[in-house]
Amino acid sequence: MKVLLVSTNTLTEPYPTYPIGLDYVKNVISPPHQVKIVDMNELRDGDAFAKVLSEELPDIIGLSIRNIDNNDEANPKTFIEDLQGIIGIIRRHSKGLIILGGSGFTILPEEFMNRLDADFGIIGEGERLQILLSALEDHKSLENVPGIVTRTSPVIFPNPWPLPFQRSFSKENSYIPFYLNRGGMLNLQTKRGCPFKCIYCTYPAIEGNQFRFASPLDIADTAKALQDAGAKYLYMTDSTFNGSYEHSLEVAVAFKKAHVSVPWGGFFTPLHPIPDYYHILADAGLTHVEFGTESLSNTMLDSYNKPFRVDDVLASHRDAISAGLHVSHYLMLGGPGENNNTLLETLANTERLMKTVFFVFNGVRIYPRTALYDVAVKEGQIDANGSLLDPAFYWSPALQRETVAEILRDHTANRMNWIFGSGHPNITKRMARMYARGHSGPLWEQLIR
Repeated sequence: MKVLLVSTNTLTEPYPTYPIGLDYVKNVISPPHQVKIVDMNELRDGDAFAKVLSEELPDIIGLSIRNIDNNDEANPKTFIEDLQGIIGIIRRHSKGLIILGGSGFTILPEEFMNRLDADFGIIGEGERLQILLSALEDHKSLENVPGIVTRTSPVIFPNPWPLPFQRSFSKENSYIPFYLNRGGMLNLQTKRGCPFKCIYCTYPAIEGNQFRFASPLDIADTAKALQDAGAKYLYMTDSTFNGSYEHSLEVAVAFKKAHVSVPWGGFFTPLHPIPDYYHILADAGLTHVEFGTESLSNTMLDSYNKPFRVDDVLASHRDAISAGLHVSHYLMLGGPGENNNTLLETLANTERLMKTVFFVFNGVRIYPRTALYDVAVKEGQIDANGSLLDPAFYWSPALQRETVAEILRDHTANRMNWIFGSGHPNITKRMARMYARGHSGPLWEQLIR
């Protein structure tokens, strides 16, 4: 079959994200199928996409849905209308079957199948497309096959993909220059899944609740291939890079042996660090650490079911700074149990974190199949029968939004290193100008105070 895989994500704030998932899907289905990947970031124009459809004449069009919305309560943007537009173009210019997939689709498969004119959906990891294509070729029934859905079939979440995951990357892909010219960032995955049980997180539903590791040697080989393709920075897409200290250190060793020289960064959990951990990673090229801290109140860390406490955050921060790394922390305000005391405690403890950037989100995005969803339904913050395609955010009943806004204004006045939601438009414009002048990487280190 001729398969056209389409990256639909055009969100470029704060920077564009290379569609890594489609590299994995292509690897598992080609051969035997003829596969072409197109990126709407490169095409942008509906006429250009229609031309691709007319020229390629695909039997299958797989749409990767990475984002449901921009996860910003203050300035929400949803992407359902963009997806409807893309599908409208497909229906006018192709007879191919439309298959939805990606992390965004997996979070809300019923809602997407109800709202979009698609033939099938793939829940979980995209490699499962191999099963669907084989069944279509052999004219086998797809009823009750875990992970494969239609508009009328039941939604059955599958077990994680049971085989090793391997990536097919080609520097000849026409859309790569889009990313190289806008920050030079390509991405890398070292493992899938997450055993942590944070109450708001969707990773366990998407990738499973246990870590599954890729070979450090294979990871380093891919990193070197990305570097040779022109990448100026590598971003780790893992749920948390340091979830396994042992494996992440093996990756660092493999990087050095493979002569990976471009800087890299990723998302880290502020678990209590082992000796010299951040120094070893820095020696292997790590430059940016983004900590998923969420709160600096132990009461709230308990509420979020985090595997660390405030003292662990402080120790992780101290060790990362001593290794010469750029450090940022993500904070979520307003979760279950948040009140003025816990809020003030978090803000007071931020004063103990020097040389950092804070990315702050007011309210916590609610997703199904999470403990936060159950809390929100019980408290009447959302309707169990409602759709979450339109973003809903949990907000603690003990907090007054106006009071919180005033407290935050006073605390962050004239502090450029505090970024709320998706960020101020001026920051986005500044980053675009810096990328145009040849700067690379995430650039948030420019805001460190």
